[in-house]
Amino acid sequence: MEIQSIKNRFGIIGNSPSLNHAISIAERVAGTNLTVLITGESGVGKEVFAQIIYQLGLRKHNNFIAVNCGAIPEGTIDSELFGHEKGSFTGASEARKGYFETVSGGTIFLDEVGELPHGTQARLLRVLETGEYIKVGSSKVMKTDVRVVAATNVNLQEAVRAGRFREDLYYRLSTVPIYIPPLRERGEDIYLLFRKFTVDFAERNKMIPVKLTEDAKQVILKYTWPGNVRQLKNVAEQVSVLAIDKEVSANELVQIVPDITDNRLPALAEAKYDAGGSFTEREILYKLIFDLKKDLNDLKQFVFDITKQQMTGEPLVHTGYNFQQNLPASDKPIIVPPTNQQPVFINNDNFEQHETVEESLNLTNVEKDLILKALRKHRNKRKDAAADLGISERTLYRKIKDYNIDI
Repeated sequence: MEIQSIKNRFGIIGNSPSLNHAISIAERVAGTNLTVLITGESGVGKEVFAQIIYQLGLRKHNNFIAVNCGAIPEGTIDSELFGHEKGSFTGASEARKGYFETVSGGTIFLDEVGELPHGTQARLLRVLETGEYIKVGSSKVMKTDVRVVAATNVNLQEAVRAGRFREDLYYRLSTVPIYIPPLRERGEDIYLLFRKFTVDFAERNKMIPVKLTEDAKQVILKYTWPGNVRQLKNVAEQVSVLAIDKEVSANELVQIVPDITDNRLPALAEAKYDAGGSFTEREILYKLIFDLKKDLNDLKQFVFDITKQQMTGEPLVHTGYNFQQNLPASDKPIIVPPTNQQPVFINNDNFEQHETVEESLNLTNVEKDLILKALRKHRNKRKDAAADLGISERTLYRKIKDYNIDI
């Protein structure tokens, strides 16, 4: 089947080469029983690709089920996937079939597979390798014949290095990897999607579809779209409702959606989203640590310069200190007048030489500190704290246990 035919059938809009390549791989692998791992940021449309693989595949007449692994509590996910026997745990008043039993012969889509706990990862690996599993509370080995399509917005290779994901399971899942590019890498596809969403919204609500002026078009093309296609659809519908004129200028667009000019930092300079996942927590934390380290050293230099000025009585001339990049250096010299006030302390008579103290770069300490700050900020509401940290509530719960954080 041609790529354009697949796009028409599944409602995919766009012509970027990376998107076409992903569709091509999905079409070619659909006719096999191989396990597929779909990677990409949240909101890029991973479930659509799972549907392509299912509906163009050999099992299209059998059952299909999508399971969000990140939304199922850790204590019940084994029961959901593999079933349980009556009385196997509190509340198990009757035996229950798991998804791998009910979908046998069909396809199961495991979304957010990177959120699976270690015990469940081991059970899943056995199913992939032998087709065997054991219900919770049972000793009987059962067989299933299920095709697994998995998806994640987590960099599983980094998760493997950090010990959060089994290496053998990663290689078993990624028999055929499919990387879906984020919206910001798809160029003119952004405007095509915006037009599609506004036209669809206008048809549903019997309205005239809005259009963007050229300057407004450039605004949406330059925006990073951290929420990808899902966010773009929300913005398109918001503009369709709130726009005064049906031809929306850049100024009106920014007034309706102020965040559209925000680049959503932190981001790593010259970094690209790789096929294994998105920017990792470790990379972002390192970036923040090094920025803070630089700011602290600038502050120390500033204090030493002020102290030297107080000791010598000479005016201090400098071009400004760039703390957190929020205080840009001035084009005009800043003159600090001499003062008769004596410094409170003197560490060394030679202020030209000073030692820069290296801060701790221990990732565990920094991560724990960030979690504590988020919990305090949101009064121990884990859901809000997890959203602020940019991780799932399940991941936050696990890290709270790992760091023995008392809340």
